[in-house]
Amino acid sequence: MSKRAVLEVIALDAEDAVAAQAGGADRLELVTDMAADGLTPSVETFGAIRAAVDIPLRVMLRLADGFAAGDVPALAGAARAMRAAGADEFVLGFLDEHGGPDVAAVERVVAELDGCRWTFHRAIDRAADRDALRKQLADLPGLDTYLTAGSAQGVDAGLDALVAEAGRAAAGEPGYEQQILVGGGLRLEHVPGLRAAGISAFHIGGASRPAGWDAPVSADAVRVWREALDA
Repeated sequence: MSKRAVLEVIALDAEDAVAAQAGGADRLELVTDMAADGLTPSVETFGAIRAAVDIPLRVMLRLADGFAAGDVPALAGAARAMRAAGADEFVLGFLDEHGGPDVAAVERVVAELDGCRWTFHRAIDRAADRDALRKQLADLPGLDTYLTAGSAQGVDAGLDALVAEAGRAAAGEPGYEQQILVGGGLRLEHVPGLRAAGISAFHIGGASRPAGWDAPVSADAVRVWREALDA
C-alpha cells in the first residue's frame, strides 16, 4: 500500500493537460471526440500538449467509434505520424467480429511503435473471453497496461473481475503481467477496495470535469483523486 498509485487523466487539449498535471496527474491519455469515446487527436494537438506539460502522454490510436480496427493502413499511418512528432506511449485495442482480439490489426499498428509502451484499452471489457485475449496478446512488444472496468457495464459490475485479475497478476499467472489500469465508471468509493486488492493505477475522464465534457479539466477535481489515492 506504500506504492504511489498512478493517476491517469484524459486530456483533450493543452488547457486540460496543464490543469491535470497541476492537480497531481501522473500521466495523460490524449484523445479527441469523446462523443465517440475517444479518437486519435491531431499531431498539432499532441505537439501543443507535449510543449505544455512534462508528464508522460499516452496517445489514442483509434479512428472510429466502436472496437473494430477499420482502416488498418490509416491507423498505421497515424501511429507513424505520432512517432515522428515525438509520441512515445500509446493506447489501442481492436476486436474481431467474434469478440476476440484482432491480432493482425494490433500487430500491424504495434509494428509502427518501435517498441514503445502501450495500453490495450477497454475493448477488453467487450471481449468474448478476457482471459483468452490476455494470453493471445501476452507477447506483443510494449504492451504494459490494460485499461479496464472489469465489465462493459463499468466498475460497479466489474469489481469482482478486477479483484480476481489482480490476484492472478500477483500469483504471476502468464498473461497477467501487465498493469491493471482501472477506469470506466470509476468512483472514489471504489478506490479503497481496489487498492486493498493490489491495484495501483486509476484512470479518470468525466470525474476530472465536474462541469461536464464541454468544460475543461479541473485541477481541484484531479487533486481530490490524487489525495484519495495517496491516503
